[in-house]
Amino acid sequence: MTFTTTRRTLLTGAASAAALALAGCSTGAKPTGTAGATATGAGFTAWGLTGGTSETTFRASFAEWNTANPNAQVKAEFFANDAFKEKIRTAVGSGNAPTLIYSWAGGTLRDYVANNKVVDLTGKLTTLEPRLVTSVLDTGKVNGKLYAVPNNNAQPVILYYNKDLFTKAGIAAVPQTFDELLDAVAKLKASGVTTPIALAGQSVWPELMWIEYLADRIGGPEAFNAVVDGKADAWKNTAFVDALTKIKQLVDAGAFGDKFGSVTADSGADVALIHTGKAGMLLQGAWVYGTFLTDAPDFLKAGKLGYANFPSVSGGKGDAKNIVGNPANFWSVSATASAEAQASAIKYLNEFMFNDAYVDGLIKGGSVPVTNDAEAKIKASDQADFLGFAYGMVKAAPNFQLSWDQALSATAAQALLTNLSQVFLGSKTPQQFADAMAAVK
Repeated sequence: MTFTTTRRTLLTGAASAAALALAGCSTGAKPTGTAGATATGAGFTAWGLTGGTSETTFRASFAEWNTANPNAQVKAEFFANDAFKEKIRTAVGSGNAPTLIYSWAGGTLRDYVANNKVVDLTGKLTTLEPRLVTSVLDTGKVNGKLYAVPNNNAQPVILYYNKDLFTKAGIAAVPQTFDELLDAVAKLKASGVTTPIALAGQSVWPELMWIEYLADRIGGPEAFNAVVDGKADAWKNTAFVDALTKIKQLVDAGAFGDKFGSVTADSGADVALIHTGKAGMLLQGAWVYGTFLTDAPDFLKAGKLGYANFPSVSGGKGDAKNIVGNPANFWSVSATASAEAQASAIKYLNEFMFNDAYVDGLIKGGSVPVTNDAEAKIKASDQADFLGFAYGMVKAAPNFQLSWDQALSATAAQALLTNLSQVFLGSKTPQQFADAMAAVK
């Protein structure tokens, strides 16, 4: 899902301060950030994105490091999303990357690894690694080796629903299966709701969430993993056609109404359909909770927003606890940095990432760190119910699939979005989608 850069990567402004950025946890020991020997020799550099809780947390953490390590200072620069993507691509390619490289992992990380641009961190982060949620940590691995570690929060995709509309339509509980989802659509329509499920079709990327979850529930993570691995005929797996066939069932049933092609996500129009009572359900990322909190605080206070994991599919291979979305953003260590700079950066990652101050900073901004011991802090937060739900969702997930358009190359991602949109709009069949994607190189 190529969520708009700000929504997809870092929650901005009030949305980020107010809400979530989900998923987190942490196991055991909590380094204080000043533990261990002071680093000596060269300092290191880091580039990150402007805006949101993550930038605030990064800056505070780097300042903490600098206080403890006067002889090995970190120098950080922050850039707007689009400017950063162009700048980092050029810097990495020319061998002038910062020591800490910020990324979304996925296809970009695989390219870095293939071109020997980042350091193999396997076995070098013995303090940090055991504390991280396994499903999130695994996103930073390539061929079983660790090349990137999460640096902020996870953002799973969640099924939101309007409790009042469910009650009015006689829907006793949130759908647990795809058949129950279809039944809920029918009941909402019968009760006068013309848009049972809000969908920002004009933005296109929200449509990805539907095929991601359905393909997982039907074929398990193996189906899309084969695509990522470049296996021959991977797109011909029947899980994709079956998933799209179910999407077509929803479209034909009027699940998304007849105007979803004009709804945008950037403006929060899909979220507004839920809190204004015009739509019953919404499949969106955890980041939109901040929009609810900012735009409809009374709706939340009244307890009218429900949230759940995506339904299962009868006979499917995928675990119903699997989730999709953005596991987190990541730090890698540049292979072209000096040995001294690499050593300082690795020490920083091992001892300062997700220490008590780091965890507190993320939660204060409405985010939950991707560690295994954040439960107590979550329970004490103002948004304990939602953050606790998302925390449990991520921690329990056997597999956390990175958004497909981030996992694939830029060329394949664009083809994916184009072909998927055509299926939703009815101009391409599920089989034509699979054939078109199989032809992408």
